[in-house]
Amino acid sequence: METTVGIETGQSRPAPTLEMVAALAGVSRATVSRVVNGSTSVAPELAQSVEQAVRALNYVPNRAARTLASRRTYTITLLVPESTSKVFADPFFATVVEGVAKYLNSTEYMLNMVTSSEADPGKTQRYLMGGNVDGVLVVSHHSGDHSWEHLNDALPIVFAGRPLLNASDSYYVEVDNEEGALAAVQRLITTGRRNIATIAGPQDMPPGVDRLAGWRSGLAAAGLDDALVEYGDFTVASGEAAMRRLLARGKPLDGLFAANDQMAAGAHAVIQEHGLRIPEDIAVVGFDDDLFATSVSPALTTVHHPISDLGEKMAHMLVELIEGRPAHRVCRLPTSLVVRDSA
Repeated sequence: METTVGIETGQSRPAPTLEMVAALAGVSRATVSRVVNGSTSVAPELAQSVEQAVRALNYVPNRAARTLASRRTYTITLLVPESTSKVFADPFFATVVEGVAKYLNSTEYMLNMVTSSEADPGKTQRYLMGGNVDGVLVVSHHSGDHSWEHLNDALPIVFAGRPLLNASDSYYVEVDNEEGALAAVQRLITTGRRNIATIAGPQDMPPGVDRLAGWRSGLAAAGLDDALVEYGDFTVASGEAAMRRLLARGKPLDGLFAANDQMAAGAHAVIQEHGLRIPEDIAVVGFDDDLFATSVSPALTTVHHPISDLGEKMAHMLVELIEGRPAHRVCRLPTSLVVRDSA
């Protein structure tokens, strides 16, 4: 026998409105609007009455109305010009989002995220320049990217790391990549290594360029050869492939600096696959200090990259720009060396 279950319904209370707040506070609708939009032109005693009424009614300002009044969407986009699969495989991006969200939680701004490949950069441009967002945070940008081209003319934009093009006109937050790489090389030299290779990152990205420069300067200062260079794309697989190429050269090699921990983890596997010991035969240092650094054995000596702080500083800088407050164009964060068993 078929059974039906009745659902009891009742009238829900109407959502509190601006007019209801005005009536309870004994002021005009315009006064309430000014108070909830942060105006300082309302007398303190009236503002207090409005705030008490807002709390009593649990009134939430209408975002659409506020958008029309302020010409803001209260939305910020995090743009990552990478494939979706790469974004979700790399802990760097999740940690950046954590830092951005930490700052935005204290504001009225919401965050969305757009991944963009070179397949259709125009689609991303149309969305960002179509009045949908108030500002853009760009992470993991390449010198050949076009998805964020011309955004500076239409929107406030803050980069993670200096853009390789137009850096003097851009706002960005970065870590001192070159100094961090130099510290990594100095650690390898201190442990007695003299044939030090690197797996460098992409040379169309600031971290790839700067970390390679730091490695070179460290070797030059010690009078050591800098011929042992291979390149990867910051993934584990590229670290594995680059390490195979280094070993295939047949040159003496007793130290390795990888430009991020993922590539260092890939190199770890290949070194051990060849029957070599870490650190006895080849000492390894990475960069980032993410979960890959402690997921390998022996655990990875690495350069700590304050990724969450980077995201937080970027969000703060962007909100300052959106709201018309002065902001420094460049914020540079320090790195530190974390010594573990691999070097």
